[in-house]
Amino acid sequence: MSVVDEPEPRTQTFDKAALKRRYREEREKRLRPDGNAQYLPLTGRFAHYLTDPYTPVTRREARADHVTFAFIGGGFAGLVTGARLAEAGIRDVRIVEKGGDFGGTWYWNRYPGAQCDTASMVYMPLLEETGHRPTEKYAHAPEILAQCQRIGRQFGLYENALFHTVVEQLAWDDEAKVWVISTDRGDRFTASFVGVGAGPLHVPKLPGLEGIESFKGHAFHTSRWDYAYTGGDPSGAPMEKLRDKRVGIIGTGATAVQCVPHLARTSGRLFVFQRTPSSVDTRANAPIDPDWFASIASPGWQRRWLENFTANQTGGGANEDLVMDGWTDLSRRIQARIAGIPRDQMTPVAMMAAFEDSDFEKMEEIRARVDAVVTDRTTADKLKAWYNQLCKRPCFHDAYLQAFNSPNVSLVDTDGRGVERVIPRGVMAAGVEYELDCLIFASGFEVGTPFVQRAGFDVVGRDGLKLSDYWADGMRTKHGIHVHGFPSLFFVQPTQGANLISNVPHNLTEAGQTIAVMVREALDRGAREVEVTREAEQAGIDLLLTGPGRMMLGSQDCTPGYYNNEGQDPGPAAKLNVGYPAGATAYFKYIDAWRSDGAFEGLNFR
Repeated sequence: MSVVDEPEPRTQTFDKAALKRRYREEREKRLRPDGNAQYLPLTGRFAHYLTDPYTPVTRREARADHVTFAFIGGGFAGLVTGARLAEAGIRDVRIVEKGGDFGGTWYWNRYPGAQCDTASMVYMPLLEETGHRPTEKYAHAPEILAQCQRIGRQFGLYENALFHTVVEQLAWDDEAKVWVISTDRGDRFTASFVGVGAGPLHVPKLPGLEGIESFKGHAFHTSRWDYAYTGGDPSGAPMEKLRDKRVGIIGTGATAVQCVPHLARTSGRLFVFQRTPSSVDTRANAPIDPDWFASIASPGWQRRWLENFTANQTGGGANEDLVMDGWTDLSRRIQARIAGIPRDQMTPVAMMAAFEDSDFEKMEEIRARVDAVVTDRTTADKLKAWYNQLCKRPCFHDAYLQAFNSPNVSLVDTDGRGVERVIPRGVMAAGVEYELDCLIFASGFEVGTPFVQRAGFDVVGRDGLKLSDYWADGMRTKHGIHVHGFPSLFFVQPTQGANLISNVPHNLTEAGQTIAVMVREALDRGAREVEVTREAEQAGIDLLLTGPGRMMLGSQDCTPGYYNNEGQDPGPAAKLNVGYPAGATAYFKYIDAWRSDGAFEGLNFR
């Protein structure tokens, strides 16, 4: 274990008023009235972008049977829930997944350079249970996908799984006390309990550019990387087929930060089209030493690391930092500044000012890093992010900025306006035509759209109640898991629980454990339904509304992005997109006690 001294608050050397003014100016030039509507779904004429390039679809018989537990989604949420159910002796679990294997976002995202941006030791689920030692501090996608498959094998989750299968209907049969699940493969089967883990990073979107369908070259979305065209593979083999190609990539978020260095190494010419630069801090990835790992991997090691990361990242009172990454660095800075406030001046306003100062300091360092790395001054200036670090997903990389020193790489900055349009031979940006052989969309996934749109189906509960109607004014749950009127249905996601966005798998693992305990209890009691009471659900909502709200993350003062609904007013429902008021560490302690005491306060077992 490494004990890390808290960083001393630094002397303020920046003009706070000038920075706020610059941030506001950069935000305003990027605001668009269409918000999330600026993006295109991959349907109709773009449906071919959704083809699975990794696994062929195989024929199978439609299912018309019954299972104890069905889970919709084969990513981390489904895997950790299935594993916890298996540990509880519940083996009759069916995972329904639209991909060709387990993995979720890690099944689809195999673009070159893909890796986690939270440390492997806390990001990869069930490491201790599977006995896997991460090979590096930030594991690459093939290793994460292999861990997903390892979980599936170890806990027997392949036996009942339905891959390349999309749920179309999910409805409660109140007479039979089961859920009826219908799919696009002709399945119509039932389940006593259902889990839903349709995460936010599985529905690709395209930029709504004029002429996008007119491009005559080769095009694909990063989540469907076409190695047949580029050459190379997910493990990092050079993309030799791009040696004579003019390649363009639209988007400079986390995906582009990871794949641009690989494209830069092999493309004849690479044009990176930028609307808003990412903040790119040092990653300092390194192999994990087997001897060191053996010294720390005593029983319960991953839980200790998870709790330590969460405590450091959310101000939970940790005295040491085991992970030591960009997330915990920013948090320690904030905590040190707050600790420096005289006791008689410790007010919410003073604490927010300390938070702001820490963020300004960190972003100044990140902008200075651009100057230190990028040799061309004009390019360096365009790569600087002018917003608070938590306005967008922070990025960490040690090759992205360096890629712009390569003579074959050109940054095409659009000063916040984005690419103008696509033409048959390339794109128009900043009044200039760029001829391209290949156009890559690093435009991300649907995040701010309604749940039903992302999931692809509505949920029909008791008395025909639709989830879309019940959540019309905002998400309503207890713990982010249980919904009144939808018995024996469980959601696995962060919102209204810990809401720990810096390490989502921690949220999912705790939710999966909670569900397994409840289902085991229901089966032992002979109960056919588990449902949260309306009063308990409302009490949970009332508690959430006592918290500080969304604060910096997703603030409407931020530059537009998926964190803040593209800068548009998200409406009153957004006030419920929050977490436990006392913070993530407190929530994890609370939910552990809640599921362990046997009372299951707020639930009815019938």
